[in-house]
Amino acid sequence: MAVRQRAVATLPMLLRVLKKESPNPSNRPLPSLRRAFSLYDQINLIDNVPQDQLRFQGYTDTGFTINGVTYAGSLLCVGNVLLSWKPKNFSEIIVDSLSIFQTVRPIPEILVLGCGRQIEPVDPELRRFIRSTGMKLEAVDSEAT
Repeated sequence: MAVRQRAVATLPMLLRVLKKESPNPSNRPLPSLRRAFSLYDQINLIDNVPQDQLRFQGYTDTGFTINGVTYAGSLLCVGNVLLSWKPKNFSEIIVDSLSIFQTVRPIPEILVLGCGRQIEPVDPELRRFIRSTGMKLEAVDSEAT
């Protein structure tokens, strides 16, 4: 229950961040290798991690268990914030479903997409959009996420 309360308390902050104007992309510093590795520190499949980090403990065909809470459906994780996500399977992921990354700052360096049981090819238009945001794409089977 405490995890849900923390998620609800985080929502107003997320909305404020999303409403802020995006910085000029030409003034962005080059991505750092350290920040890329910090993504894997924040989203972690190991059970012994600090409480302020997301701990993916399991998944099924219908949802995920994160920090002891079971979530039905697809999730979009930005930093330590979990958002319910419309696509129900990999083929439904389109540019519009990732439009949050046009406003979220800082932009994650790596976008990890769980494809389900098997890795699937990513639509070229989707790949171009992800590249245009400055993110790197890693499509993996859901067991690896």
